[in-house]
Amino acid sequence: MSDIQSGHQGSTVQKATFAGGCFWCMVSPFEELPGILEVISGYTGGHTVNPTYEEVCSETTGHVEAVQITFDSAIFPYTKLLELFWQQIDPTDTGGQFHDRGTSYGTAIFTYSEEQKQQAEASKIALEASGRFSKPIVTPILPAAVFYPAEEYHQGYHRKNPGHYKRYRKGSGREAFIENNWTHKEDKASLKERLTPLQYEVTQNSATESPFRNEFWDHHGDGIYVDIVSGEPLFSSKDKFDSDCGWPSFTRPIRDYSVKEKTDLSHLMVRTEVRSHTADSHLGHVFNDGPDENGLRYCINSAALRFVPKEELEQEGYGEYHVLFQHA
Repeated sequence: MSDIQSGHQGSTVQKATFAGGCFWCMVSPFEELPGILEVISGYTGGHTVNPTYEEVCSETTGHVEAVQITFDSAIFPYTKLLELFWQQIDPTDTGGQFHDRGTSYGTAIFTYSEEQKQQAEASKIALEASGRFSKPIVTPILPAAVFYPAEEYHQGYHRKNPGHYKRYRKGSGREAFIENNWTHKEDKASLKERLTPLQYEVTQNSATESPFRNEFWDHHGDGIYVDIVSGEPLFSSKDKFDSDCGWPSFTRPIRDYSVKEKTDLSHLMVRTEVRSHTADSHLGHVFNDGPDENGLRYCINSAALRFVPKEELEQEGYGEYHVLFQHA
């Protein structure tokens, strides 16, 4: 179990079950978050005992593909899980999700208590009232039913078969839908007003700041580094190291889902660019010369980051990330 998953267990440990279309794509958004103890792909809501993948896909069992999340609500509350769930789906689709059609690919929230039911209903009402979608929100909220774990080859599919998973996620239309409907969007005029010229050029135009003359290259102290544009948590001080390159360097992001990688062919070089997931901000590049066991060095522009000290995590809305520093 990673540092970010660890935490006290007891009466605050709960389960949450969400159906959001193909369960391959519903695991990584919840992984590696503080207080998330386990994410399992499986089937629920049907009438057949121990259904197989083929039976569920044939739509003879009444089941939907779903993920069951075990989490510590004292660290990561159910309301935040609900926010994440909505951001992975098209909640207006009654016939499946994206290119996957049929009832087995339908969406649903399965609740385990009256409190979860009330919170789920409130989040659905809030989404409807937000006006984000012009069509009605049709995702049902249902009592939790028996959950059957899927076959082993489906568990953690995005890690076992990353190439096929990425092609599927893009080809299914899910990736484009999320980018069009859930990516942090802000007009250029607003960004230019609240960002410094350097922050704007780095995040929006993929500029690179000067080495050794930037805010965080030799910065110390416990806390997290978030996207200057969206506030999305990106890196932890626990993973920061001195690479002597003149820019802040990290061995890994807080979680893989928070960053995107793209091939960068600029300046007559072949590099791997790193961008933030939510705002698509240019952050920097990742190289294979890091000191950790994964051998990676995330070389990041200070201008793309904002530092939140450990002591201010709660008041800044990042209280769940205290778990990172429990053993520091």
